[in-house]
Formats: sequence, structure tokens, C-alpha cells
Amino acid sequence: MGQVIQSIMAEPENTVEIVVHITETLGEQRRGDLVAGLEDNGGITTAEFCPLRYHLMLVRYDRDIYSSQDVLDRVRAQNVDARLIGPV
Repeated sequence: MGQVIQSIMAEPENTVEIVVHITETLGEQRRGDLVAGLEDNGGITTAEFCPLRYHLMLVRYDRDIYSSQDVLDRVRAQNVDARLIGPV
């Protein structure tokens, strides 16, 4: 139980989550590569595709480091056509 509390408390207050719409069909391997590429970045905490809705991606990031447009640019930099839906 103590580990969970520490994990929640360790997350900065300036973390926000957005929804990104992927406008092309990606296979499982490509989705995994995209998530890994985003999470390999210091300001992006987590990136994951919605179960059964593989065209929607939830991305949590530090707003002191990135803007939502910066995150979208990171997705597009991996040769993926995407659009910003908005905050969660």
C-alpha cells in the first residue's frame, strides 16, 4: 500500500493528459513502437492506446516542459498522421 501512495505523490501537479486521434490504421508492432518512442522522452510520463479504440491515444505529460502541440508534434515526428482531440 505504501508503494502506491508514493507513486501517486511522486507525480508532479503539472501533469496533464490529452487525447490524440491517430488518423491511420497502425498494427500492434507500430503502436508499440510509437508508445515506446513517446515514453522515451523526458517530459512524457505515459502514452497508451485506448483498448478496442486503437485510433485514440492517451498521452500524459509535464506541461512545464511541453505544450499539447509539442506532444502532437512528437507523434507526427514518428511519421504518424494525428490530430489533437483535447484534454481528458
